[in-house]
Amino acid sequence: MTAALTIEGLGAGYGGFRVLDGIDLAVPAGRLTAILGPNGAGKTTLLKAAVGLLPRAGTVRVDGAALPPGDVAAAVGAGIALVAEGRQLFPEMTVQENLELGGWRLPRGARAAALDRVLALFPRLAERRRQQAGTMSGGEQQMLAIGRALIGRPRLLLLDEPSLGLAPRMVDEVLAIVARARADGLTVLLVEQNVAKALAVADEAYVLERGRVAMHGPAAELARSERIRAAYLGTV
Repeated sequence: MTAALTIEGLGAGYGGFRVLDGIDLAVPAGRLTAILGPNGAGKTTLLKAAVGLLPRAGTVRVDGAALPPGDVAAAVGAGIALVAEGRQLFPEMTVQENLELGGWRLPRGARAAALDRVLALFPRLAERRRQQAGTMSGGEQQMLAIGRALIGRPRLLLLDEPSLGLAPRMVDEVLAIVARARADGLTVLLVEQNVAKALAVADEAYVLERGRVAMHGPAAELARSERIRAAYLGTV
């Protein structure tokens, strides 16, 4: 079952430096919401604070139930999965072994069914299931990181810069898989530097600037915005 995420008055940072200040954000159930903005705007900080990896002020709710600050286990228990920037795979383990680690909380039978479902979603991973993760291309490793998150049957998937360092064709392939997961009912919060690609697959989007929400609305409307086109798409 999919889940809705609501963030109210979120503040977070590192040490004494405040990166986010008063962020309000709603991710409707079953929708793909993109978080856009320049480097340093606080996009990654938002994801980390939401799942409890950073101290925070404000409230984070999943289907109306508040998550305790700093409690990663509570976020996982609520059905949130985070695919962090950098993929964080086990390079000497095979594709299948990495995927199976993502389903450690599932009963054995459910884990096998989840593995089959993810391999069907990622045919390239199915072809390479016995290959060591560290020998795969960057795009294939990104697919594996997303697949490992999906094995645990999350209700809400948080993705941090999935297109980073990928060739354009592979960016399209990875984002198409993300859109397919949303179409299957998963709620997705996507942090992405490639504004044009993100707006093409998202339902809604928020733009962060200097730790605050500068713009938000339907992705199609933001893609037509002169401000967005001039600042992020290189056109007017």
